[in-house]
Amino acid sequence: MTTSPIPGLVPTYEDYARCVHCGLCLNACPTYRLWNLEADSPRGRIRQMVSVEQAAQADPLQKAIPLSASFVDHIDKCLDCRACETACPSGVQYGKLVEYARARIAQEYPRPFFSRLTRNFVFRQLLPYPKRIAVAARLLHIYQRSGLQSLARGTGILNLLGLAGREALLPPIDSKFFFEQLGKVFPSVGPPRARVAFFAGCVAQVTFTALNEATIRVLTANGCEVVVPGAQRCCGALAAHAGAREEARSVARKNLAAFHLAEFDVIVTNAAGCGSTLKEYHHLFSHDEPEFAAAEAFSSKVRDVTEFLAKLGLSAPFAAPSAQRIRVTYQDSCHLLHGQRVREAPRQLLRAIPDLDFAELPYSEICCGSAGSYNITQTQTSLDLLAGKMQHAKSTNADLIITANPGCLLQMRAGAALHHTNQQVLHVIELLDRAMSKDSKW
Repeated sequence: MTTSPIPGLVPTYEDYARCVHCGLCLNACPTYRLWNLEADSPRGRIRQMVSVEQAAQADPLQKAIPLSASFVDHIDKCLDCRACETACPSGVQYGKLVEYARARIAQEYPRPFFSRLTRNFVFRQLLPYPKRIAVAARLLHIYQRSGLQSLARGTGILNLLGLAGREALLPPIDSKFFFEQLGKVFPSVGPPRARVAFFAGCVAQVTFTALNEATIRVLTANGCEVVVPGAQRCCGALAAHAGAREEARSVARKNLAAFHLAEFDVIVTNAAGCGSTLKEYHHLFSHDEPEFAAAEAFSSKVRDVTEFLAKLGLSAPFAAPSAQRIRVTYQDSCHLLHGQRVREAPRQLLRAIPDLDFAELPYSEICCGSAGSYNITQTQTSLDLLAGKMQHAKSTNADLIITANPGCLLQMRAGAALHHTNQQVLHVIELLDRAMSKDSKW
């Protein structure tokens, strides 16, 4: 298992052999918890991956034993949440294995025409290009604000086309985009304590402008000079998770050139999914490629914003709290908890806010069903996971559900609306921004 046409770091036999099939990952796996099927568990999927790799070694051209539709289905149904990595006592790097399996599927398995067309458009023609994202966002903005969305929902045409579930998860498009802030430098409030580069994401720049602006306000209020590199692109996470490795490598190269590491202390992101991929950029390149060393240096400087602020320490004063105590609960973002192993930092920041009641969310470590583009490609499974998540969120009697990833925000907000929990969903940074704002009665 050492030769492969797939670029980047390739799993070795030892990577697969670390799985001793003990089963401790089973209860951590969202799809196994739903279906109790061995083939849809981490160890079951690894066993299938090993069979495929052994077949590839026996027949390098893969003419005699093509990838089966069953194998592709089981790999597609994985959320790549990496909860199994946290549970695994043997240190199996499951995320690396499943992304490699998906890269093999992308190369060797003939998906249906519409699926190929959609994947090609999203990963090759849309996400790498900010201007195209902006154009697509403006069209969606017209759909949402012109009455067409209400008409489509009211007439039932979305149900007829089988799009109702996906459309319900569609993010609201901002009136102004964060792209306007690219290339700017925001000075610290008070004596500078750090100089950071802000990674703004791609889709987040048209759906989470307010979150990005709040992130800059919180960072500057706590003594950080914030640089927003103008040439940055999509991080490549969605492409990497889907097996479109060449597309992920392409945007990675652009980001390596856009961020001049000597000019700042760390690279900060408010998106756990982006951060996980940015911290693993060196996985996209093999050791003998010239980009590997640069990617390794880049990855070593990436920090989630909660991770960075918890270590730096909050220096900005908090505003007077509201008259009523606010009860909050926290949903762990999978790629922050399991991908980056950051658990306590967001909780530490929440507990620092005065007069706040914090309640732990039962099964917070289980995925909410967002998982990048999973809620689009596996919508019903995503909604099933979301239903369980909202039941647990409601049991906390929290006024606010807090999380640390834009995808989780969209999913949980949709869940609060669908399940009528009357709970507001915010990013950790949005709550900090409110609590530190003199003009806001948070």
